[in-house]
Amino acid sequence: MSISSTELTGTGSLAVNRTWSTILFDLDGTITDSAPGIVARLAKMFAALGMPVPSDEELLHWVGPPMLESLELRAGMTPAEALEALMVYRGISDEDGPWSGSAVYPGMAGLIKQVAASGIPTAIASSKPESQVHAVLGHFGLTEYFTIICGASEDETRSAKADVVAEALVRLAAEGVDTSHVVLVGDRHHDVEGAAVHGIPTIMVEWGYGSPTEAAHAMAVVHSTDQLAKLLLG
Repeated sequence: MSISSTELTGTGSLAVNRTWSTILFDLDGTITDSAPGIVARLAKMFAALGMPVPSDEELLHWVGPPMLESLELRAGMTPAEALEALMVYRGISDEDGPWSGSAVYPGMAGLIKQVAASGIPTAIASSKPESQVHAVLGHFGLTEYFTIICGASEDETRSAKADVVAEALVRLAAEGVDTSHVVLVGDRHHDVEGAAVHGIPTIMVEWGYGSPTEAAHAMAVVHSTDQLAKLLLG
């Protein structure tokens, strides 16, 4: 993601106030570099379905958006075909482990622990199936640092980022968490747009899978975890 980085692209007061009541984190492309594993599993899926395997460059665009959406829009599948393909993909993911081919971005584990130590409640809001989110975070030893972990529902009825954010906010409120001043940290336009539905600003991380145009409506763009820490914690 080659964006010309600035700490602030929108609200100038962000650098002064930083009084977030809750922080939401995307997972793929934000906390974990999951593209190599996802691309490899997608290639296996297409091969298992007897379909031409797209290039790695094309499959990289699949990282982040809901899988059913990509199967229909990018692969041209019918809803029934997309659901069948999704089941094949999940079977491969279960066999390989949803964390296979993934790594936590340098500095992100430390930042997550730092945020947790600060007392600010945090949540995961990911379009990845929730069971896989738990598996990935558990594999990397990060589960305990999040107040709420929210992902897509297994039947994909909750997979759009706006719906995942809505569910995360409901669960946080049920825990008595103040959700009056929330920020989301993500890497794709789906994060920016999904958060905006709820009036939540987004900080875009430059190391993810988006493009410069996807950051156009983000409140801020950061190129390092040190920059991100300053915007989240001061």
